[in-house]
Amino acid sequence: MLFRSVLLAVQDPARIETRFVSTALQLASTLDLPAGSCTFEENTCGFDSVFEFLPWILNEEGHYIYVDTSFAKQGEKAVLLSPDLQAEEWSCLRLVYQIATSSGSPSDPSRLNLYMRFEDESFDRLLWSAKNPSDSWLIASLDLQNTSKKFKILIAGVLGHGNTSSIALFEIKMTTGYCIECDFEENHLCGFVNHWNPNVNWFVGGGNMRNSQSALPQDHTFKSELGHYMYVDSVYIKHFQEVAQLISPMTTAPMSGCLSFYYQLQQRNGNIFSVYTRDAAGLYEEIWKAGDPGNAVWNLAEVEFSAPYPKEVIFEVAFNGPKGGYVALDDISFSPVHCQNQTERPFSALEASCNFEEDLCNFYQDKEGSGWTRVKVKPNMYRAGDHTSGLGYFLLANTKLTSQPGYIGRLYGPSLRGNLQYCLRFYYAISGFLKMSDTLAVYIFEENHVVQDKIWSVLESPRGVWMQAEITFRKPMPTKVVFMSLCKSLWDCGLVALDDITIELGSCWSPEKLLPPPGECTFEQDECVFTQERRNRSSWQRRRGETPTSYTGPKGDHTTGVGYYMYIEASHLVYGQKARLLSGPLRGVTGKHCLTFFYHMYGAGTGLLNVYLKKEGDSEESLLWRRRGEQSISWLRALIEYSCERQHQIIFEAIRGVSVRSDIAIDDIKFQAGSCAEMEDKSQQSSGYSEDLNEIEY
Repeated sequence: MLFRSVLLAVQDPARIETRFVSTALQLASTLDLPAGSCTFEENTCGFDSVFEFLPWILNEEGHYIYVDTSFAKQGEKAVLLSPDLQAEEWSCLRLVYQIATSSGSPSDPSRLNLYMRFEDESFDRLLWSAKNPSDSWLIASLDLQNTSKKFKILIAGVLGHGNTSSIALFEIKMTTGYCIECDFEENHLCGFVNHWNPNVNWFVGGGNMRNSQSALPQDHTFKSELGHYMYVDSVYIKHFQEVAQLISPMTTAPMSGCLSFYYQLQQRNGNIFSVYTRDAAGLYEEIWKAGDPGNAVWNLAEVEFSAPYPKEVIFEVAFNGPKGGYVALDDISFSPVHCQNQTERPFSALEASCNFEEDLCNFYQDKEGSGWTRVKVKPNMYRAGDHTSGLGYFLLANTKLTSQPGYIGRLYGPSLRGNLQYCLRFYYAISGFLKMSDTLAVYIFEENHVVQDKIWSVLESPRGVWMQAEITFRKPMPTKVVFMSLCKSLWDCGLVALDDITIELGSCWSPEKLLPPPGECTFEQDECVFTQERRNRSSWQRRRGETPTSYTGPKGDHTTGVGYYMYIEASHLVYGQKARLLSGPLRGVTGKHCLTFFYHMYGAGTGLLNVYLKKEGDSEESLLWRRRGEQSISWLRALIEYSCERQHQIIFEAIRGVSVRSDIAIDDIKFQAGSCAEMEDKSQQSSGYSEDLNEIEY
């Protein structure tokens, strides 16, 4: 498989392309590369192939490393591991890569994954993944938030189907700063791309490039002909309102602050220079527009930029005709502090959320009366506890106690800024009503409480099951979220429970949120990295909804109420028979690990649920945690704290009890580095119903 050589941005009458030339390679090889970077000229710069997998091959002529099907089979993996790195300041990691395959779209394509491996975590964090083949080099840009912890970068290439499948890495570069920053002196333009238009495009200006018919300026960075910048010229315009777009890399970590850049305008018959943001769903928002061009000099622009979820920055120029002049752009930078004269407080998801364990947080009720009460239910076989842990507090609207029909209980959330997209998530459980329609509704109130807009309401729901609701909304004015419980008549009232409210920026259904969190498994898509010693009717089963046997098992999963969980079906096992679910291999690290999960053990004949630690090379397993017999009709949270410096696995073992009413279920497994202490709720500790915490060292 042939791969092209070095990346350089060049001019073209129609568009910006990325091409590779040997002169750029020679220049790159003479520069001192920052830590975590490599151009693969003569060696791999401290990046090593992991012995257990395929090796990455350094091309004989330099320029790149690769793995392909000439010496490997479909499904085999090559893993590249960096030396120890640190990013005490915000950094940008850029990867120049290519995935190539034979013609057609294979059902099982090759894949390139990039992970971050922290020294104190037993799992790797997936930062980025790509599988689309290309006949040219592509650039991925990843923001790395500053951290005091050491880490390694792990790059895994998995070969897909095809006789000529190959994966190659041309360059890895880690630099201090943000990925949306650029002075356009690098040959790859910092990952910025031009949205191609037949008549008007952004080009590289400066240096020896003189293709424009306009009198272009010197660049701003070096203030000489040696430097480079981007420009768009109206000379090729053929139609009214032709548009050129220069698009930044997508942000990959939350950021908020001041975006600044330098620009020049030459307006003869007019042009419009604007800056937009665009999220993963394609939603545009204008954040800046040029005013009077003034003199033909470099002008500084500063604009507030907030990207709590992935966004692109788009520099757009619209021309009215071929005499619209030109626009030049240089030295894009970002600062995490506000621009001058900007003091608006940023949105805080923490302040807008509440699990009601200690109080109502920033939520409040009508002054006329309190329709919602903060309650706690002792775990038992007849009534579900809260959603957070099964043992804590939640809000309850008991409309049976009302004295008049049409009663409404309102719960107001904190004030939210206008013109931002929000994702509201919460859990609710309803029981006692003959008709559930509109027993719980969510409204958006403007700050003056004059305008209200219903954005969600209950239609039907399983009775007494915690259900998750997700709502995406956006309003131009400052608003508040209001939860309303309703009793339509004295003959049809019941209980409405509410818990674990979160409000975040962005869409609830954004593609960037589909990657599973590291170290977590909700079983919504599959069994994650868990495996079983055998698979048959007596194994752990992935299921949604109620279990087949009455008076045992959950009515729904813990994650959403309508999703998936893992369980044993006791009617398929005999008394004392075991089912074992094994995690994938976990790295041994110094310090403590915290394993949390939710379990459901309801039924008169319930047996045992055990959690074991199995260290690599040992035949014996160590018991970390155990529950025996019926526990609650609710999902309960388990916290297990342990230490292990060797590679290991966690094993969930369920043992069938004396009768068929012995279903056992687990859900929402999460591995975390560090102590479990901060996850224990003070209210649970003081009430006497606190969870047991196992601490074991090996």
